[in-house]
Amino acid sequence: MKLKDTGLTAQDIKDKVSKYMIETYERFDFIAETAKDQYVYDEKGEPYLDFYAGIAVNSAGNCNQKVVDAVIDQVQDVMHTFNYPYTIPQALLAEKVCTTIGMDKIFYQNSGTEANEAMIKMARKYGIEKYGPNKYHIVTAKMGFHGRTFGAMSATGQPGNGCQVGFGPMTYGFSYAPYNDLEAFKNACTENTIAIMIEPVQGEGGVHPATMEFMQGLRKFCDEKGMLLLIDEVQTGWCRTGSVMSFMNYGIKPDIVSMAKALGGGMPIGAICASAEVAKAFSAGSHGTTFGGHPVSCAAALAEVNELLDRDLASNAKKMGDYFSAKLETLPHVKEVRHQGLLVGVEFDDTVSGVDVKHKCLEKHLLITAIGAHTIRMIPPLIINEADCDKAFEILSSIVK
Repeated sequence: MKLKDTGLTAQDIKDKVSKYMIETYERFDFIAETAKDQYVYDEKGEPYLDFYAGIAVNSAGNCNQKVVDAVIDQVQDVMHTFNYPYTIPQALLAEKVCTTIGMDKIFYQNSGTEANEAMIKMARKYGIEKYGPNKYHIVTAKMGFHGRTFGAMSATGQPGNGCQVGFGPMTYGFSYAPYNDLEAFKNACTENTIAIMIEPVQGEGGVHPATMEFMQGLRKFCDEKGMLLLIDEVQTGWCRTGSVMSFMNYGIKPDIVSMAKALGGGMPIGAICASAEVAKAFSAGSHGTTFGGHPVSCAAALAEVNELLDRDLASNAKKMGDYFSAKLETLPHVKEVRHQGLLVGVEFDDTVSGVDVKHKCLEKHLLITAIGAHTIRMIPPLIINEADCDKAFEILSSIVK
């Protein structure tokens, strides 16, 4: 929908949002009216270089034409039906996802937090049914982030901070250990622990990749103890980190993996994939969703996944991530640059505010985000090239200097 077609002004739109919407976001002061590839355009037609990609969603580019075409085609056939009849996009996407990442079964959800909620439920039900009523405990990482529903929020290792503040007691049965500390994770497990749940890269925690020793050690420890390894790939999945899934960078396989964001190419979808044995925990009536596996979202996801794989955008993510990060390390006041593929974080010293950098970037039509006091995060579409990286670097360089 274009502003010119409404008979309203930009300020009219902002006023309506202010009057009628419950706002929990810090708004950028422009209307995102159109978008294409690595750019978002405002109501005046001004381009913004998009190094945010809808929070790691538009990985094959904004409004990727094959995804758009798939949505239009499916809307004209079946827009929605409940999960009793079979639908073609569900079946084709299930096969594509499972065979591509080497998992056995998939369950569709609508978002990342719902995918993590389903992963927690599946792990607990598996543990209780196999080992008894006390086998429900899950260990997650401090400063991790798994979502905002109560189970996912309780799994988020930020007690007393962030998304947990003001919501009362969290769901019982979670403990937290320092990220990348294998011994601490082992010590946090008890006789009631059924699973360890981890992000391969802590995104909201400041872009901290897991070490090889840590991830492989967790897999070995879970195998030894008969526990499950749950990997949250809501942000890292589908070519973002230089491999199709980030767990592939470590040469391991999870028992359950969650995904969302890039999977849908701009349409809302989430999912978990599990081994055949663990997937048996979900039977008729044990979990459900009205919109999960939505035909239009599944059609979009199938087109998006095919684009990511056919264009080998995982390789481009690795190449451009290395190129961009090397340039960022030359910025003044940089304490550390951390990245895995095109999930990039820059931590400045205490003289530079990450929020200030974000706002100044917006003024220069570069879209990024900030995490904490001194860190910025960039998660651009995986189609970017060296010229895009150079342009973003020049903007950042002028601002920091």
